[in-house]
Amino acid sequence: MNALVIRQLDRHKAGDVARWEAFVQSCPHATFFHRAGWQEIIEDVFRHDTYYLYAEEQGQIRGVLPLGHVNSLLFGNALTGLPFAVYGGVAAMDEDAASALEQHAQDLAQRLGVAHLELRNVQRRHADWPLQDLYVTFRKSIAPTEEENMQAIPRKQRAMVRKGIKNGLTSHIDETVERFFALYADNVHRHGTPAMPKAYFKALCRVFGPDCEVLTVCAADGQPVSSVLSFYFRDEVLPYYAGDAEAARDLAANDFKYWELMRRACARGLKVFDYGRSKQNTGSYSFKKNWGFEPTPLHYEYRLYKTDAVPQNNPANAKYRLLIATWRRMPIQLANWLGPKIVRNLG
Repeated sequence: MNALVIRQLDRHKAGDVARWEAFVQSCPHATFFHRAGWQEIIEDVFRHDTYYLYAEEQGQIRGVLPLGHVNSLLFGNALTGLPFAVYGGVAAMDEDAASALEQHAQDLAQRLGVAHLELRNVQRRHADWPLQDLYVTFRKSIAPTEEENMQAIPRKQRAMVRKGIKNGLTSHIDETVERFFALYADNVHRHGTPAMPKAYFKALCRVFGPDCEVLTVCAADGQPVSSVLSFYFRDEVLPYYAGDAEAARDLAANDFKYWELMRRACARGLKVFDYGRSKQNTGSYSFKKNWGFEPTPLHYEYRLYKTDAVPQNNPANAKYRLLIATWRRMPIQLANWLGPKIVRNLG
């Protein structure tokens, strides 16, 4: 009888990477964040160790579990599936493979001496594991025609889209991240949070090629006012990072931007618009609901080893409010230099 074996992916072996990628494309439980390219991003851009586990039986991959080890004095010592991702956890064809991978992850977490193991599951897997229920995701089917998608947007938000069109806004697919990064970095600075490094966005585009795309919205005078970096996976589009100029609000550029992304996705024959993760009862949560999307809870599950409570490394934590207020007052040049040194440890 052939036993299930847990192995670790070597990203420098092209054949093993190809097998991993083929499995992720075929597994119903896999997401864009299970793709092998994230190993290169996490190791080379953020300089964290990774453990890309896969379960193999008779030479066939039956499940995968990508993990990243983030050890930070400020934010703690954690093994996570997967840092910098909104979805993660195990993706497997059967429960035997899923359980074997999760058990291996727990053993690894204890060998590494981390405070906790975090699996960013879409579906609840362990009713007895501590749960972080702060986040939800928003997903909706893309209708077959442009007009059907426009009519599916609730009236008030549809009026904002039409306002953007009337204001002469245009959308463009960028070949570089330059315009996107300028808008993104300015936007997050105004909100008091550190920006990811430009090198990260360049790496995403290089590693994932056409499956990572930048769409930028320009005002009638050609000035960039809003931009979004999106991921494409199977028949889905996921807008993941975005930025707006202060002028974007009056121009309705934010609504126009997401409409253009949806319109273009429809033209490509895609089936699902994934509006992504939001914290409950925040501005982005309300914005997505106003577009007619309904929230679905995300189930981030934990094994706690050196702590008694699920970590709260997010802006909802009161201890980060002073940091946010300080960051807003910091000159943007300094913020863009210092930000990458902080965000690499957030995960």
